Amino acid sequence: MLKAIIIIGGPQKGTRFRPLSFEVPKPLFPVAGVAMLQHHIEACAQVPDMKEIILIGFYQPNDELNRFISSSQQEFKIPIRYLQEFAALGTGGGIYHFRDQILSGGPAAFFLMNADVCSEFPLQEMLRFHRQHGENHCGVLLGTTANRTQSLNYGCIVENRETNEVLHFVEKPSTFVSDIINCGIYLFTPDIFGHIGKVFQRNQQERIQEELTNGKQMPEVIRLEQDIFTTLAGQKKLLVYKTQHFWSQIKSAGSAIYASRLYLKQYHQTHPERLATNRDGTPKIIGDVYIHPTANIDPSAVLGPNVSIGKGVTIGGGVRVRESIILHGAVLQDHCCVLNSIVGWDSTVGKWARVEGTPSDPNPNDPYAKIDSETLFRDGGLTPSITILGCNVSIPSEVIIRNSIVLPHKDLNRSFQNQIIL
Repeated sequence: MLKAIIIIGGPQKGTRFRPLSFEVPKPLFPVAGVAMLQHHIEACAQVPDMKEIILIGFYQPNDELNRFISSSQQEFKIPIRYLQEFAALGTGGGIYHFRDQILSGGPAAFFLMNADVCSEFPLQEMLRFHRQHGENHCGVLLGTTANRTQSLNYGCIVENRETNEVLHFVEKPSTFVSDIINCGIYLFTPDIFGHIGKVFQRNQQERIQEELTNGKQMPEVIRLEQDIFTTLAGQKKLLVYKTQHFWSQIKSAGSAIYASRLYLKQYHQTHPERLATNRDGTPKIIGDVYIHPTANIDPSAVLGPNVSIGKGVTIGGGVRVRESIILHGAVLQDHCCVLNSIVGWDSTVGKWARVEGTPSDPNPNDPYAKIDSETLFRDGGLTPSITILGCNVSIPSEVIIRNSIVLPHKDLNRSFQNQIIL
């Protein structure tokens, strides 16, 4: 018997995903036509003997989250429930807090994954790898290869190439350690809770001492990467399974467009019915495009590559959309052009308007390049990135919006470039 736990986090100040996360919890943001979290759940549901999927986070339960859980249970025929943390407890603290619920029923092992990654999720391969290596270890980490420079932005894993044992683990090192990076997807046996428990007890003693000495309250956070993996590395307790399949973080809105491209490409194998095709009386399709069945699109529009059209979207004649996500209820009027952008829910782009961003893709000439976690500002100005229109934004006809972020419910009356419009 197996279980899967998905860490979905919660509302965060200053997140690079705003203004899109104002409207929906980030894990429910649509990537390639379906919620980001649905890709995780679908992969978990395909693993044999999977009995339950548990979501852990500190979002307040809301109608949107409840609807998503209910529809996913019906679609994938597997129990899914949400456990709410009273505060952000970290990846290790969250699963330790809910260890009784996770261990109920006696699972032999459980998957743990972060919601803000996109991947092919080679869960069944990880399970086979785990079983082939006996029962002495308590965890398998999914790893992938990054280039030397970008590896410093991730958890770095040094492995024994013969046994695949994790010899050393460093979270975001200051100098090069290894080109194998942590993907945030794990397979653990229940033994992991014994190791987390030792850290919890040690932290409790330190908290009591700190409160007695300085009167300060330390947060009850246990981080798997810094607190657990660094301790267990070199003790024959952790293994690394390296994947050659695609993997990327989804930390910013720009990385959501890149993740959408990866998932749309995967649909050729997994969901070809989701990809639009060229037929008489339909818009011209270039490359991989997802169109929701309820969208109303003029046949003279040209879409793609890497375009996702949401529910109830209206697209007029002569419109050009490329490398973009158009969210539900948006209206793109005749002859407008949308490139490298996210158009928010119920927003309107006027006739002959141009909404354009700068792609933040990895280096196409480096097979191990990952998408950079861009900073919002650089050299005193807004970093050129994709353009984001929040929900219910109105762009007038014949203007240009380039490399800008527009917060929800704005009616613009002129062109803007490299600005955040509050």
